[in-house]
Amino acid sequence: MSNQSPEEIRADIEATRRELGQDVDALADKVTPSKIVDRQKNKIRGAFTNVRESVMGAADDVGSSVHDAGESAASGVQHAGQTIARKAKGNPLAAGLVAFGAGLLVASLIPASDKERELAAKVEEKAQPLVDQAKDVAREVGENLKEPAREAVDSVKTTAQDAAQNVAGEAKASGQAVADQTKDSVEATKNEVTSDSSTGSSY
Repeated sequence: MSNQSPEEIRADIEATRRELGQDVDALADKVTPSKIVDRQKNKIRGAFTNVRESVMGAADDVGSSVHDAGESAASGVQHAGQTIARKAKGNPLAAGLVAFGAGLLVASLIPASDKERELAAKVEEKAQPLVDQAKDVAREVGENLKEPAREAVDSVKTTAQDAAQNVAGEAKASGQAVADQTKDSVEATKNEVTSDSSTGSSY
């Protein structure tokens, strides 16, 4: 037997009825096709929102990284420009060469247009006979210069040999002269010593 009063039992029954009603409503909500479609739409919408936020967050990160790198590069270029300008003040030739190099670099980075390619092909086609002719002339000049070059080398070689022989002859003659002078000096010294010893003079 229960110790509850009839009012308390009625209240418990009402509470249980409400809970059962809520559960039935929740079950009905879960199995209703329109509610299922709505939930699936919300799930997909949430997934797209997450992906978009991820991409936008990554894009923001990349954008800020690129922005930071761009600021760093701009600062470096600005400082490089100031440094170049400072160094070029005293040397206009170097400044001109740097400007020429920068122009070449920029020109090499810009792709050629169709018209430029077409004109280059025409110029190359028309210049090819001149190039061939220049190659032939250079080959002839090279062949014609071989013999004079060989003769010049032989002449230098002969001159060097003659000079070496002259130097050797002069060295030999000088050596002989020094030897003769030494011999004469020795003889003179011997004679002095002999005459001094025969006269009995002493120092």
